[in-house]
Amino acid sequence: MFRRHLPLERFVQHAVRWPSAVESGPTHLIRHPSLLRRPWMTRPVMVAIPIAAARKPDSQPQSRAYSVVAHPLHSTTERSVSKLATTSLVPTPPSSRFSARSLSLSHTMAGGPAADTPVTPVKSEDEQVDHSPAVADEGHARSNLDNMPIDPESDEDVPIEPEELQEALSRAPAVNSSYLPLPWNGRLGYACLNTYLRYSNPPVFCSRTCRIASILENRHPLTDPSQPLHPTKNRPDRSRPPSVRRGQAYVEAIGLANARDLPKLIRWNERYGIKFMRLSSEMFPFASHKEYGYQLAGFASHALAEVGRLVAEFGHRVSVHPGQFTQLGSPRPEVLENSVRDLEYHSELLQLLQLPPQQDRDAVMILHMGGVFGDKGATLDRFRKNYQKLSQDIKNRLVLENDDVSWSVHDLLPICEELNIPLVLDYHHHNIIFDSSLVREGTLDIMGLYGRIKATWTRKNITQKMHYSEPVSAAITNRQRRKHSDRVRTLPPCDPTMDLMIEAKDKEQAVFELMRTFKLPGHELVNEILPYVRTDENKPFKPPRKTKKKNGDFVDLESQVRPPKTVPEEEVGMGGPERRVYWPPGMEEWLRPKKTVRTKALKTLKSPKKAPLPPEADGVDYATPATPTTPAAKKRTSRKRKASPAPSTPSVSDIEAPDDSAPPAKNEKVRRSRRTKAVNYAESESA
Repeated sequence: MFRRHLPLERFVQHAVRWPSAVESGPTHLIRHPSLLRRPWMTRPVMVAIPIAAARKPDSQPQSRAYSVVAHPLHSTTERSVSKLATTSLVPTPPSSRFSARSLSLSHTMAGGPAADTPVTPVKSEDEQVDHSPAVADEGHARSNLDNMPIDPESDEDVPIEPEELQEALSRAPAVNSSYLPLPWNGRLGYACLNTYLRYSNPPVFCSRTCRIASILENRHPLTDPSQPLHPTKNRPDRSRPPSVRRGQAYVEAIGLANARDLPKLIRWNERYGIKFMRLSSEMFPFASHKEYGYQLAGFASHALAEVGRLVAEFGHRVSVHPGQFTQLGSPRPEVLENSVRDLEYHSELLQLLQLPPQQDRDAVMILHMGGVFGDKGATLDRFRKNYQKLSQDIKNRLVLENDDVSWSVHDLLPICEELNIPLVLDYHHHNIIFDSSLVREGTLDIMGLYGRIKATWTRKNITQKMHYSEPVSAAITNRQRRKHSDRVRTLPPCDPTMDLMIEAKDKEQAVFELMRTFKLPGHELVNEILPYVRTDENKPFKPPRKTKKKNGDFVDLESQVRPPKTVPEEEVGMGGPERRVYWPPGMEEWLRPKKTVRTKALKTLKSPKKAPLPPEADGVDYATPATPTTPAAKKRTSRKRKASPAPSTPSVSDIEAPDDSAPPAKNEKVRRSRRTKAVNYAESESA
C-alpha cells in the first residue's frame, strides 16, 4: 500500500527522514548496504540545554547534535538521486520537529575545535551550472523557479525538482555556535499582526485593505446617503455621477481604522513585556500608488501622533519593512520610480509618529537589494547612483538586509560600509544564501563578521537589530527552507543587549515561547488561555428576528435591548485579570469559539407498541382479542370529513377463537383514500 499510493517525491522525502522504512520500497530506491554507514558520521553526543528547556514538557523534543567530519561525499554531484534520497544525513529522531540542517548546536559544543575541522566547500551556483546549449533552457527555467518569490508564512507546499533535491542532499550540515545570549536584556519583537487580538471581538489589526475596483465603485454616491454603507442593502449607485473625492474618503477611512487600532496593540505589547514591533506597510492602502496614491498628513496626523506618544511613553521600538518590489537596483525606470514613491510613503508614516530623537533614529526602514538582473556589479552601481538621489530622511532610516535568494552578507557588507548604511543580519536567510568559499552554513562562522556589522550601526548611533527565524521541519530544498516555522526553539548567538525581530507564523506567540523556554523578562506575565473561551470580551448581542405580530400577541421588549457591557472598552481583548493570552503550539483554534456540529437525527420506522399481556387464567387466551381494535380518534382538523361508521357488535361466531395454525392478523392503521373509486370485479351481464 505504501508503494502504490505514495507519489515518488513524497516517497523520497519519507526516505530522507525515515530511511529504515524503505527497505521494501521500489527496486530503484532500495538502500545499498554500503550506504548504511556514512564516513562523516560518528557517535552522537549530548548537548547542553538550559534548565528551563530541559524541564519543559516533551511536547517539542530537543534535538541532538552529532560530531561531523567533512568528506568528499558531501560535494560530489555524481551520486544519483535515488541513492541520495535514501541516504540518512543525520539520524534525527522522527518525533523531532527539526531536521539535521536546523540543529541549534554544533560539534564545537562537545569540545571539538571548529577550526580544525576539515571543510570541503560546496561549489557555488555559478560553478555547478552546466552552460552547454543542451541544458540552457532547463537552467533558465530552474533559475526562474529558484528566484520566484515565496511567501515565508504561506501554508502551500513547495514542489521539489530532482536537481534541487540532489543539491540539497549533498549539502554539508550546518555548523552552529553553542553560545546563548543569556541573561537577555534586549527587546524581542514580532511583525505586523497580533494573533490574539486579530481573533478578538471586535478584531484589532492594522492591515485592512481594499481593491482599486472598490475605490472606483465608491466614487459613486450611496443609494441612501443618509444611511451607512452596507455590502448588500446600501451600495454605491453606479447610475449617479462619480466623485474622486468620495472614493478618496473611502480608502482614507480604511487607513484611519488601521491607525486607530495601533494604540491598543502598543498597550497590549506593553502589558506583556513586548517592546518591539514592525508596523504593517499595508496600513494605508495604495498610499504609494502612482494614480491612486495620497499624502497622510492631511487626515492621519492626529491618529499617528497618538501612536507615537504611546511608543515614546513606553520606550518601545517600531520599524517598517517595504515589500519585495521596492528595488533601488532595478534597471527598469518604472520600478525605480515606484520604489522611491514607496520609500517616501514609509518615511512620511514614521515622521508623523513624532518620536523622540533616539527612538526616531531607531525607527528604520529595512530593505532588500532585490534582483541580480544578470550582473551583481552593475546592480550595485545602479544602487549607488539611485541612493544618492533619495531624501535625507530616507537615507537616515534605510537599512539593508541579506536575503534568501541572491544577496548574501558578504555581498552587502562592503557597500553598507561604503555608503554608511546599517546591515541587518538575518540568520535564516544566511543559512540559505552564503558564500561557501568563506563561511559554512550555520551561526558559528558568521560570528567573525559581528564586529564589522555592528560598526555599521554605531556610526549612525542607531540601536542594532537582527532578524531570527527557522525553517519548517520538513523542508529539504532551499525553496522549501524559505518558509518560516510556526515558532522558534532557541536564540541566536547575538549580543544580549540588541533588538531581535522574531519572524514566525505565530507572531507574538513565538516571542512568548522564547520567554517561557528561557525564562526571559516578562515570562511570568503570560498564562495559557482556556480552550474556546474568552473572559475579556462582552457577550455578543444578536437582536431577534423581526416577525409579524398579530393583535394581542406578546412582544418581548427586553430581548430587543442590548445588555449592559460587563468588560470596559479599554479592557476588551487584553487577556482579562488572569492574563490568559498564550495558546500552545498548534492550538490556534482555541482563539475562536468552538464550532457546534449539529447532526440531523436519522428517521427510523416506528414499530407498533405492544402492551404486555396478562398471565393466562381459567383457560382464557388473552392473546386473541375479544373484539377487533379500532384506531384512536385523530385530532379534528379544520377540514370537514365524513364521519366514520361506528363499529358493529361482533357475533358469537366472531368471538370464537380462530384456528391456532392461522397467523395472527396484523393491526395496521391504514387510511382509506376518498379519491379512489370502487372497482367492480363482477362479470358484466353481457359476458
